[in-house]
Amino acid sequence: MRRPRIGPALLSAAILGPASGCSSVLGLASGCSSVLAETDRPPREAGPTVTSTVAPDPAVTLAERYRRDGGLEDVYGSRHAPGPDGVPLFTVWTRDPDDGSQPFERLRRSVTAFMRHKEGLSLSRGYLMDVFGPDGTLQHRLDARL
Repeated sequence: MRRPRIGPALLSAAILGPASGCSSVLGLASGCSSVLAETDRPPREAGPTVTSTVAPDPAVTLAERYRRDGGLEDVYGSRHAPGPDGVPLFTVWTRDPDDGSQPFERLRRSVTAFMRHKEGLSLSRGYLMDVFGPDGTLQHRLDARL
């Protein structure tokens, strides 16, 4: 069963609600609106939240090319596959236990640059990225579809 997708507008409505003074369904920062914002993309099916600490062989091979090309040394597995609507889905295994936003941003920029410039993938419609830490737990799940 799919979980309903709660976007920023719906979350805003849930938080602001009747206390915002709006008589419509949705209170927006710019005023009130009677139109409920909808996205035109389907929600992403959730992938695993835990994986093996051992990356599959093809992911290890791709990560070796990535590191040789100047990628982050902590990345020991990387793969890409078509995701929903054909956007790339990147799965990355890292030895870095730091799941903070700065290390993730560095990793995200590095991996997407490599995939775009060295692997020839188009990111014109965005991408999805799952990052698994050294113990196999999900550190980050990013939906950067455009």
